[in-house]
Amino acid sequence: MVPANAQARAKDALKIGQGLLTRGELWLALGVVTILTVLILPMPPWLLDFALGLSLASAVLILMVTLFIQRPTDLSSFPTILLITTLLRLALNLATTRLILSNGHQGTAAAGHVIETFGKLLMSGNFIIGVIVFIILMIVNFVVITKGSGRIAEVAARFTLDAMPGKQMAIDADLSSGLINEAEAKARRKQLEDESTFYGAMDGAAKFVRGDAVAGLLITMINIIGGLLIGTLQHNLSFLQAANNYTLLTVGDGLVSQIPALVISVAAGLLVTKGNAQGTTDKALVAQLGGFPAAMGMAAVMVAVLSILPGMPTIGFLLIAAGMGAAAYFSMRKNMAPEAADADGSGAGLPPGVAPGTPGAAPAPIADEPISTALQIDQIRLELGYGLLALINSPKGARLTDQIKALRRQVASEMGYIMPAVRIQDNLQLPANTYVVRIKEMEAARGELRPNMLLVMDPRGEPISLAGESTTEPTFGLPAMWIAEANREEALFRGYTVVDPPTVITTHLTEVVKDNMPDLLSYAETQKLLNEIDKDSQKLVADVIPGQITINGLQRVLQNLLAERVSIRDLATILEAVAEAAAFTRNVSMMTEHVRTRLARQISEAHSVGGVLPLVTLSPEWEQAFAESLVGQGEEKQLSMQPSQLQRFISAVRQTFDRFAVMGESPVLLVSPGIRPYVRSIIERFRPATTVLSQSEIHAKAKIRTLGQI
Repeated sequence: MVPANAQARAKDALKIGQGLLTRGELWLALGVVTILTVLILPMPPWLLDFALGLSLASAVLILMVTLFIQRPTDLSSFPTILLITTLLRLALNLATTRLILSNGHQGTAAAGHVIETFGKLLMSGNFIIGVIVFIILMIVNFVVITKGSGRIAEVAARFTLDAMPGKQMAIDADLSSGLINEAEAKARRKQLEDESTFYGAMDGAAKFVRGDAVAGLLITMINIIGGLLIGTLQHNLSFLQAANNYTLLTVGDGLVSQIPALVISVAAGLLVTKGNAQGTTDKALVAQLGGFPAAMGMAAVMVAVLSILPGMPTIGFLLIAAGMGAAAYFSMRKNMAPEAADADGSGAGLPPGVAPGTPGAAPAPIADEPISTALQIDQIRLELGYGLLALINSPKGARLTDQIKALRRQVASEMGYIMPAVRIQDNLQLPANTYVVRIKEMEAARGELRPNMLLVMDPRGEPISLAGESTTEPTFGLPAMWIAEANREEALFRGYTVVDPPTVITTHLTEVVKDNMPDLLSYAETQKLLNEIDKDSQKLVADVIPGQITINGLQRVLQNLLAERVSIRDLATILEAVAEAAAFTRNVSMMTEHVRTRLARQISEAHSVGGVLPLVTLSPEWEQAFAESLVGQGEEKQLSMQPSQLQRFISAVRQTFDRFAVMGESPVLLVSPGIRPYVRSIIERFRPATTVLSQSEIHAKAKIRTLGQI
């Protein structure tokens, strides 16, 4: 009986052994260490025969894999394979050199039977013929295949890297226009990165093949010269006998080394010349060569004419001409079959079981898009006239698609709102240099650009003293001027604000999005914000929704905040404030006011200038007038002010804030908490950019500066 602990140890040992056998990285490391060992320690002839056979087999395997892959990047490890096989051949060259120079005087089997067989096969009893044939083989490998594949790899790497920016821009344009999603864009970027890395590595790996050919030629010369000297001087062999022995061994060794090198060089050439052809090599060649039957027919006629020349092997040439003619005939029939089926209704190419003339044999109608696609609405769409399409992939400056991506990230960071993707679309009905921003397919903004010019504005409000075309800045309606790009430096030197056309569009789009954020924040977007909140706040979400407030109610609160450009990024604090407000009211407006109070630090910081919050206060008379104009009780309060009094208030606000605007100030209007929503509802109609705050929204530690009073 075997003890239980002994059985357990045996099972553990068996598991460890199986784990080692299945770990490929260990076998690879062992193989590389073995190759390095061959460089130092001598090998017996029988082991050398096995290693040379392994080298030949691996070269053929690499060639076959190269023929069967679909795309060059499917064998992205080829540069590493090339390095390992080159190291293996050089190690075997060193091992055979050691055996040839040590035991060459004993006969042609001194370095194993593989080298002897290859040497006798090539030399055919004459070592001079063997040397000449071997030199020709080396020239073919070194000058033709290796040099050509190396040059192709170099050019492919250069053009692939040069084309990367354009391909990346195309991916970004497709993503921005909605043709692909984020996952597909990521996959295409990964494929583009793999392609550039592969061709860059192949450019360097081609040097391995070239160096291997040079090393093989030098090793052969050293073996022949060294063998002749050792055989004649040390072992007292005649010159002819030494030449026969050492030349046969050296040529056999070179042949055994250069045949795998030649095969791998061909594999490298096939890999880099495959280019963008899809499918295996045979399918790519047959599809492209067989696609021109007229060319094959002309070649067949030419070979047939050559067959009748005196002295030519007529039968052989006629067989070649017949074969090419038959291939051209069948290729032509294959290309014409679909056209004939469409023309005469013969039913060629119909699905199995469908006869010609039957209802099922009728041409399949083109599939229509589902009618539901007509109901889909683009949340944000940017339409460009044909003259502005170059801005999408402009090679100069920041591209429009890149700026829109940066805009989405900026809005998310500032406002806590995930802006929908912008669909970019051309519109031939627009003037060439006009763009239109649509929100839910309704026009929200429009502007006109000069694609190859720069927009210049004077921040001081003075006239621009540059040559150009006067215009109005489309976002804020400020006076501006279009100037040539050559005047950029002069405009910057004079202190003007200079922006390019993509930046003009992006700025306009930013303001339009911020103005329409309440409409863009849908129920689904609100749910997405709740799903993406951090894990620490998930319990808070579960407690507040739907017990304290529904998702629809929270959506209304967030919309109210965004309407006054209050960031909703601190969603946890907003939920806490909603839970507090839900204890005493269900009115969304009152909840919003309570949330604003909890966000006092954030609101005060957002409107501070240089760490100081500039204020314009409302006089006690106006405070009392608004308080007395409120009618109703509790949540039913409404503002009922006389139109004449309301007009005086509007005039006073406009005059005060216009005066401070001339002075370069942008103060906020400070009112009491009870009347803030009503004052804001009036001001947003004629001066929407003016911020209205209540005393409870001023943080206790905020530094304030009172500029005036209304």
